[in-house]
Amino acid sequence: MSEIIDHDTWNYSLPKSAVAPKIHLGPIHGVLPYDGVRNPSGRSATSQKVFLAYRTRANNWTPKVGVAESAAEAAVALEALIAPSTDDIRFQPLSVHYTGESGRRVTYTHDLLITSTSGHRRLVFVRNEHSLSKPATIRSIKEIVKATPRGEADDMIVVNAADYPRARRDNLFRLHHFVFSPDPEADEIVWHVATRTRSFYYMRDLFPKAPISAPRVFAACHRLVARQRLHANLNHVLWEYSRLDVRT
Repeated sequence: MSEIIDHDTWNYSLPKSAVAPKIHLGPIHGVLPYDGVRNPSGRSATSQKVFLAYRTRANNWTPKVGVAESAAEAAVALEALIAPSTDDIRFQPLSVHYTGESGRRVTYTHDLLITSTSGHRRLVFVRNEHSLSKPATIRSIKEIVKATPRGEADDMIVVNAADYPRARRDNLFRLHHFVFSPDPEADEIVWHVATRTRSFYYMRDLFPKAPISAPRVFAACHRLVARQRLHANLNHVLWEYSRLDVRT
């Protein structure tokens, strides 16, 4: 008689499941669709895929869907979006081809393309610190630069994802939220109080001195930090007990 052995008694690893398909968003009323040349939303055990709606001057401030391949990539994009000098940003804007060290054809899709109000176009290469420490990665970056047509961008920068720890990424998400929820009156009041008050150290010290509600002061502080009028250490959570300085 044959004996049936239960799966768990001989195979200690989890049963393999089918690979989840990439996420494809349908039309969203009033929102421009994602227009990257590659959809990076496939499942990954090493990176967080981020979907976000963003607005730029180039799109007449109409919301548009962006898809980032990692949380660090999304943070770099948000940092650019809150800068007044940014005109447009594109996710996964173009792919290039080059011959790898093994002799095989390699396809690489750029992470971001940031266009400034001056017309300057910058490609952004985001990678984790361990990968950037490898000579093979440095050689690949050089090949990518050579394979990218000159007419597509004016330059390319390499960004270390380690420069965007969890606290900084979370802060950038909040800064982006408050920048695109403007309140000019609150900003001016808080700026006036901050520049004329010598006895403030924490953000919360401004709350009783401003003639507006604490939530409006809190939001205004974030916008002033985003506009670099107030300084804060964004590698720590930005909240009411954060140290703030007036930019001179």
